[in-house]
Amino acid sequence: MGFIFLLLLFVATQGYVTWRVWQLLPAPVWVKVCVAVAMTAVFCLFFVALSPSLDKMPMSVATVVYEIGTSYIIVALYLLLCFIFMEIGRMLHIFPREFMKGSIEGSILVVAVVTGLLIYGNIHYKHKYIDHLQLLTEKKPMRETMRMVMLSDLHLGYHNDRAELARWVDSINAQKPNVVLIAGDIVDRSIRPLMETGMAEEFRRIKAPIYACPGNHEYYSGFADSERFYKEAGIHMLRDDAVVVGGMLIVGRDDRTNHDRKTLEELIGKNTKRYTLVLDHQPYQLEEAEHCGVDFQFSGHTHYGQVWPISWITNLMYECAWGLHARGETQYYVSSGIGIWGGKFRIGTRSECIVADLWSR
Repeated sequence: MGFIFLLLLFVATQGYVTWRVWQLLPAPVWVKVCVAVAMTAVFCLFFVALSPSLDKMPMSVATVVYEIGTSYIIVALYLLLCFIFMEIGRMLHIFPREFMKGSIEGSILVVAVVTGLLIYGNIHYKHKYIDHLQLLTEKKPMRETMRMVMLSDLHLGYHNDRAELARWVDSINAQKPNVVLIAGDIVDRSIRPLMETGMAEEFRRIKAPIYACPGNHEYYSGFADSERFYKEAGIHMLRDDAVVVGGMLIVGRDDRTNHDRKTLEELIGKNTKRYTLVLDHQPYQLEEAEHCGVDFQFSGHTHYGQVWPISWITNLMYECAWGLHARGETQYYVSSGIGIWGGKFRIGTRSECIVADLWSR
């Protein structure tokens, strides 16, 4: 039902923005027809980018189809917002009625605003923020200080390629962590580009053990294939499993895509004596970690909407859609992700990596 609603929403948005572009352009009918056909063709690429047929294309072609198709959804969103604001401006007599139809000035305004936003969003996406957290505990880990690099939502695939992963690995190694923790969605939608370009070799360059829980995209890409990639990359998958590292208990939950996953209480009980960190991809039911006496939970999944105003929607959907949060004695961090799904734009959100130092009091 949700899929049908989203499909209808996408189609309605596409129809509306195409109609408004048709009205706005000061051009002959044949030019408007060409523009409308081009917009429709690019819109269709979005669905091709999500289909199994993408894996049958040559890698270079599949990459272009994915980049264009998924980026166009962001373009359509900001075209929609432009036209809505212009309509409001017309109603408030800020813009004359002529500004909306066959208008050179209106066309220049729309192109300038949307292009400017997309250029900014792409540049902002490429800048990776590194946030530092200081975590204190009275529980005694084996190390006096444990440095953790935590990240989520890499979405490696046709758009986030090996060269980009290499830059992330260099940044991780520069922090000299004791352990690297990944809260799911290492894979985007297909394991093929990861295997064909040898991305596992980049993970093996990380100079610390890597532990990760699965995300929903590990299921979308085929769990067996994702698991095979994790092993080749030297990533320890914690799927309803736990491990002790430096005196700290790291618990990785299976993604809630698996409705039969264990509860947190089944995994660790209550009020563990060790400092306990939980990796859970989707930040739902945060009260579970509080109930079990977990010290810290790291999640991702939300991307914080990736672009404004979708971030407003994620704020309504989640108790915490991004950043630090607390319930009782339990601390949480919900990451907006170092990578991204689809078009490489961050507007009103950011791509990030968390460096956390755990100290004993």
